[in-house]
Amino acid sequence: MNTVLGPEDIRRRAEALGPWFHNIDLHGVHTAPEHFLGDYPAFKWNGFASAIPADLTGRTVLDIGCNGGFYSIEMKKRGAARVLGIDSDEDYLAQARFAASVLGLDIEFRNLSVYDVAALGERFDVVLFMGVLYHLRHPLLALDLIHAYAARDLMIFQSMQRGDAEAGPVEENYSFSDETPFERPDWPKLHFVERNYADDPTNWWIPNRACSEAMLRSAGFEITAHPEAEVFVCRRVEGSLDASPVHPAREPRA
Repeated sequence: MNTVLGPEDIRRRAEALGPWFHNIDLHGVHTAPEHFLGDYPAFKWNGFASAIPADLTGRTVLDIGCNGGFYSIEMKKRGAARVLGIDSDEDYLAQARFAASVLGLDIEFRNLSVYDVAALGERFDVVLFMGVLYHLRHPLLALDLIHAYAARDLMIFQSMQRGDAEAGPVEENYSFSDETPFERPDWPKLHFVERNYADDPTNWWIPNRACSEAMLRSAGFEITAHPEAEVFVCRRVEGSLDASPVHPAREPRA
C-alpha cells in the first residue's frame, strides 16, 4: 500500500487517471472537484449511510459496478473483513486501486460484470448494486443473478429513476381486458432508451419507483428500508425463485 505520496504527487497521479466520476477525498486532494452533480457520490451516501450497519467487522462486501471505489472505501472504513469491487471498465478499476492505495485500505478490485457473479463462487454478507441497473440491457437478469449467486443477506440498491415518485397498490391479478392499470402513473414502468440519455449511450432502461420496487421483489428481495429517493435496502429471501435465474418458477397453469 502506498502511504508516502505527498499532496502534489497525489494530485498529479489522480489527474493522470482522470476523468473521475467519483469525487473521493484523498488526504485533501479531491478527484472530481468540478463534478456536474456536485460532491458525488458523497451527498448521495449521506442520505442513506445510516441505513447500513456502522460496524461491518467480520462481514464480506461485494461492490458491483464499483467505478472509482467510493462505496468500497466506505465499506472498508466500517471494518468489513473483505471488500471486493468489480467493474468492467479498466479505467475505473485503475482509479479505485489508486484511491484505496493512497488511503492505505486493503480492497480487492477485479474486472468482472454483474453477469459474471456466478464465477466468483461465493456469497457476500452485503452486496452494493449502486447506479448500475439503468446501464444494463438485461436488468432483471442481473438482479436474478445477484439473488442466485452473490447475495447472502443484505443488498443496497440504487438506480436513477424517472416518472412518478409513488408506488401504487398492485393486485394479485388483472383481467386481460382491463387496461386501466397501465394508464396509472404509479404503475411499474421501465422506460427504454433506444439511443442516448444525458449524452450516455449506456443508459438503457430507467425505472420509476414502482418498477424498482417490483423488480426487486420479483428477483427475491424484501425491501426493508427506503432511506433515499433512489436507494432501497433489501434482504435476500430464500426460496422465492427457481434455481435458474433465466426462467423463474411460476405457479402451475390450471
